[in-house]
Amino acid sequence: MELIQIEEVQHLIDLFAKQEVYLHLETTNGAYASHNDESFYSASAYIRNAKVQYEHGKIIGSGPYRVGLKIEIGWVYAEGLTHFELDSAGRLLLAGHGHDGKLGVALEISKTPFE
Repeated sequence: MELIQIEEVQHLIDLFAKQEVYLHLETTNGAYASHNDESFYSASAYIRNAKVQYEHGKIIGSGPYRVGLKIEIGWVYAEGLTHFELDSAGRLLLAGHGHDGKLGVALEISKTPFE
């Protein structure tokens, strides 16, 4: 993955618009770390293979970035994104890594279901 280049990521978001796609979205603030510190409140969210069609999408910010996807009945968004990749399967992978390098958020868009 490479650091987000806002113009390039916006172009890739636009390529997936107005067609059925599958989303993977997950966030964590250390859900797997609570066993090390019982006083730490951990939370996370996870959805995989949500089939949507978004009208348009937008990346904003000066880093870390926020991506919003306008769907028929509302919005899907991820905040804190730092890196991106268009992988060999043609999927747009967006990730947000903290100062420690650990994953905090992921938003992935694919024309086929994630395995």
